Amino acid sequence: MGTLSRRAFVRIGGVGVLGIVGATMMAACAQPSAGAESAGGAGGDSTGVGAGGGAANAEQVIIAMGAGNEPEAGFDPFYGWAAGEHSHEPLIQSTLITTTVDMDFKNDLATGYEVSEDGLLWTFTIRDDVKFTDGATLTAADVAFSLNSLKASEGTEADLSMIREAAATDETTVEIRMERPYNALLYTLAVIGIVPEHAYGQDYGTNPIGSGRYMLEQWDRGQQIILTANPDYYGEAPKMKRVIVVFMEEDAALAAVRAGEVDMAATSAVYSDQAIDGYDILVCKSVDSRGVSLPTLPPGSTRSEGDTAVAADDAAVPEGDEAAPVGNAVTSDIAIRRALNYAVDRDLLVQNVLNGYGTVAFSVSDKMPWSSADMQVVTSTNEATKLLEDAGWTVGSDKIREKDGQRASFELCYPSNDSVRQALANEFANQVREVGIEVTPVGLGWDDIYPRAYSDPILWGWGSNSPVELYTLYHSKGSSNFPCYENATIDSYLDDALKTATVAESFPLWQKAQWDGTVGEAPQGAATWVWFANIDHLYFKRVNLVVAQQKLHPHGHGWAVANNVDQWSWK
Repeated sequence: MGTLSRRAFVRIGGVGVLGIVGATMMAACAQPSAGAESAGGAGGDSTGVGAGGGAANAEQVIIAMGAGNEPEAGFDPFYGWAAGEHSHEPLIQSTLITTTVDMDFKNDLATGYEVSEDGLLWTFTIRDDVKFTDGATLTAADVAFSLNSLKASEGTEADLSMIREAAATDETTVEIRMERPYNALLYTLAVIGIVPEHAYGQDYGTNPIGSGRYMLEQWDRGQQIILTANPDYYGEAPKMKRVIVVFMEEDAALAAVRAGEVDMAATSAVYSDQAIDGYDILVCKSVDSRGVSLPTLPPGSTRSEGDTAVAADDAAVPEGDEAAPVGNAVTSDIAIRRALNYAVDRDLLVQNVLNGYGTVAFSVSDKMPWSSADMQVVTSTNEATKLLEDAGWTVGSDKIREKDGQRASFELCYPSNDSVRQALANEFANQVREVGIEVTPVGLGWDDIYPRAYSDPILWGWGSNSPVELYTLYHSKGSSNFPCYENATIDSYLDDALKTATVAESFPLWQKAQWDGTVGEAPQGAATWVWFANIDHLYFKRVNLVVAQQKLHPHGHGWAVANNVDQWSWK
């Protein structure tokens, strides 16, 4: 069977993945145990820092990120830079608005904005003292160009479908004219970099001109990116003048830490018990959820370009345009889906797999103002067993349940290069076998996972500071509705949630989409997902590197930690 291309998956989707909406939240890093330092907190005694910062290089930091965090198309917002699924601040470009550590709004290029009563016109005034790094003045025309071009780009992962057009009415005023009310717009704008209309071309991604805190000094593909502070930046001058980002797989990053070659390196709970002289563990809280999509349709159909489909998670899909199979003979039974939700012990997953670096999750939005307490379930093998037996799933000779000749057995796909997802998949399989369901974890590359997205349970990573994530996953036209579940009542709640005058007014509608007492995505309802945990984002960090207080991290263990790298320092 052929495979869908990544562009096809994105284009098929009814709604894009971007839209980071949040309410007031606590800072994202904490100190859960001895030896683990919170962002901005005190580590230990100062030590030598080798090739990184410290006394010799007090204004430089070297950060190791996963190889998947290298921007494939460079630093072009129209092709995924910052305003993609793994959203973050663009650093090289400025944004109209930015968010604070408690997810409040703060003006960046904007000096103010107004919204019409019907929500169809947003008017922004912008600063008149901002220069691009080529010396040209940034104007409202550049803002309009950026928004219109991003909306039109086939390569973007961002969703601006709610915008009809942006227009500059004078040098410092831009109007955003909407197709429909969309109360989450500010959060979308907080990660969209503004580019110069006069200097944008095909090579912009590799030679970006911006007005942000940093400039691109050097890019060695497959190896490293070097950013240097913009001397003409209009805001507070960066404390960290040079930022070197090296791209490494998990084991290579650990080796680099042991060799003292990097100042900070992303790691996982699997390696969190490593004690490395001169380093401690930085723990950053996240809304980065791990969960399994459960196809709700029986097998026998396909989906191809033009159908409601999905957006990409972590990697590209190979080229090709043939249809992907839809449906699963086991998970299409609602009793199986509900039983899986009751059978899994999330506390054990957090302790045994994440070494305590995470929290249990019952949804993609736990602890958010729009989350629903009805998503929570108490682990109960008795309840899982009852659900299965009542539905006619009987125990076979090998202790695996059967119904009408169908064994309660399925494969669970996970990315083979992710040690945490591998461990979660195996522990999940061990747990649900106790109720007679056989799960076989299968590690694959993303090229092989995506064509199976509609037909097999997949262990995904999701999460943003946004209720729009619920639309993406649960709406019948949602761009990541992997289970292919459709319900008109749920759709209406999700549609209406985006039309309220304020984000706060939308919370009850998001909650009803999860469970309204009769229908919803909750485990007692459609049970289209089984959620495991929100993972903490972990980093090996030199003890004398002071990392500024972090926002809650979205999905994607990468650039988000560098949102405020300009405020980092050495002690």
